[in-house]
Amino acid sequence: MAQRSFGSAKRNRQYEKIKRSAKARGRSTGTAKRIAAATTNKTRRKKGETRGGSRARQRTGSRSRSRAQKRAAGRKGGRASARKRSRK
Repeated sequence: MAQRSFGSAKRNRQYEKIKRSAKARGRSTGTAKRIAAATTNKTRRKKGETRGGSRARQRTGSRSRSRAQKRAAGRKGGRASARKRSRK
C-alpha cells in the first residue's frame, strides 16, 4: 500500500512517530494510522498549512480572545449571578 503524504517531510515524520507510539501502546495498526492521520491533520489545520478552509475558523485561537472573555470563561452562572458579582 502507498505511503501517506502530508505535504512535507516534517509532517510525514510526525505521522510516523505518532503511529509508532500508538502501536507501542497496544493499538491496532488501523487504529494507530487513524489516530496519527487525525493528529497530523489537526496540526496542519492549526498551523495554516492546508489549502482553503474557513477564514473565521482560522481566526478562532487563544490569542484572539480578549482578557475579559478569558476571565469569564471560568465563571459559572447566567445573568443573575453576573448581577450579584457586579454589586460587590
